[in-house]
Amino acid sequence: MTQIPPNIKREAPNILVTGTPGVGKSTLCTKLAELTGLQWLEISKIAKDYNCLEEYDEQYQCPVLDEDKLLDGLEEVMCKGGNIVDYHSNEFFPERWFDVVFVLRADNTTLYDRLTTRGYTGKKLEDNIQCEIFQTILEEAKSSYKENIVHELYSRTPEELQDNINRICTWLQLWFQDNQS
Repeated sequence: MTQIPPNIKREAPNILVTGTPGVGKSTLCTKLAELTGLQWLEISKIAKDYNCLEEYDEQYQCPVLDEDKLLDGLEEVMCKGGNIVDYHSNEFFPERWFDVVFVLRADNTTLYDRLTTRGYTGKKLEDNIQCEIFQTILEEAKSSYKENIVHELYSRTPEELQDNINRICTWLQLWFQDNQS
């Protein structure tokens, strides 16, 4: 497995954008990639394209991710840097991959409306709403990464989306200033 030697820095940072399904990760990442030129890695799509999906979970109506296969396939691109990783789970990614983690959040009413529009029903809908209520993704991020790199952002309105884009772009500018050769 390729790893960056400790004395070599990436030329661009890696950003993780995570949160419960329906909080606006893909919308945010699409706009960030367009504005910054960083590569958007939509993990759900990559897992499908590179056969990193195992059996189908009938209860949740989705395939199960082969995390090891996915991580092995992403190691080289992540070591190079310049990536925006978009996924609803975060604890299985290596801590060394990310310079910052943004956990998107939404209130239950907004999230419920977004998920039902996507066709979520039953246990899948209920569990995702509970995941947001109990801040599961935020807590996983705080226990998986240095707490000072984990940032909670609300993503309920177009104004909050724009504020989040501005905040992340400001973070990027500071990262590049601090990491110039």
